[in-house]
Amino acid sequence: MTTQFSQFSLSPALMARLSANNFETPTPVQAGAIPLALEGRDVLATAQTGTGKTLSFLIPIVELLQMAEARGPAAHVLILLPTRELAMQVEKAFLAIRPSSAQTVALVVGGLAERTQLDAIRRGAKLIVATPGRLEDYIKRKLVRLDQVKILVLDEVDRMLDMGFQPAIARIAATLPAARQTLCYSATLEGSVKEVARKYLNNPARIEIGSVLRPAENVELRTFEVAPDKKQELLEHLLGAEKGSFLVFVRTKHGADRVARRLSRNGHSATQIHGDRSQSQRNAALRSFSEGRHRVLVATDVAARGIDVAHVAHVVNFDLPKIAEDFVHRVGRTGRASAKGVASTFAGPAERGDLRKIERALSIQMKRFRVRSIGENAA
Repeated sequence: MTTQFSQFSLSPALMARLSANNFETPTPVQAGAIPLALEGRDVLATAQTGTGKTLSFLIPIVELLQMAEARGPAAHVLILLPTRELAMQVEKAFLAIRPSSAQTVALVVGGLAERTQLDAIRRGAKLIVATPGRLEDYIKRKLVRLDQVKILVLDEVDRMLDMGFQPAIARIAATLPAARQTLCYSATLEGSVKEVARKYLNNPARIEIGSVLRPAENVELRTFEVAPDKKQELLEHLLGAEKGSFLVFVRTKHGADRVARRLSRNGHSATQIHGDRSQSQRNAALRSFSEGRHRVLVATDVAARGIDVAHVAHVVNFDLPKIAEDFVHRVGRTGRASAKGVASTFAGPAERGDLRKIERALSIQMKRFRVRSIGENAA
């Protein structure tokens, strides 16, 4: 029998907000994590982006905040995430489901004005959604108090570790009460993630949704063997032959600019997102892509972490990712929530070995095409 949110004994006010947002049937990670989190258990969950994990921690948080609304000005919940984009999406999801404007939130991230963030903290925001760098800066300057935190959420912890945030997380955790609830989410459970789990979680309930390192079944995986100087031409051929939006991954910032500029010159509506663009440029690019004003978004891996855009029809690995895990993260941007998706990987003849290594690591077999001339593929 399918679980419904109504089976979780949530408050009527929260149920009304979930219904208003058309949330009726929990995803597997929500069905697994919400009852445990409501009981006050620590949770260690492995789930890919796009599985609904944000609501799996926000729903228990909203319930806790309803009970804690009247208690003093300090923050009661801290959510740590790797990127600004992801933090902004979590804040937006929280605002959509909170039953009362008394449940206030402070977004604490780099690249946005400090004053708005500090005003929200001073006014007694009950929830802080933060990236580690900016939050640690506020802690050092004694601008934020975390000694009343009841719940800590570490989201996309594998990505935070990849980005070198482990020391910052340790210093932030040291300022929190030892008696708290901790919810930890990661796409993989490799050595350093296990170390974090051992350090910060107390007898956690373990939730594993799908394979921890495998592309979704509903994504068609294709690889094109193509000379490096023919990649742009092949990309434009695919844009002409297929419908829907394209998320194109390249290795470098310069590469992202170059590919996007060429596409625009040739009449394709393309924009780019990478580390050298300002936060407002990144937000604008993301918004215009998700709203369909740009059909193509060209991105580097770091800038794309935390991008959560519904309905990406096609992911293109213009440059081969360095490791299998990056392949999974890139490909996971399409085929969300059981929709069908296509992922095409471009690889030069010299990269055959690297391609096979990724296939072996993930136990997958991509459909192969060799490009003799553009517009004519041989399987």
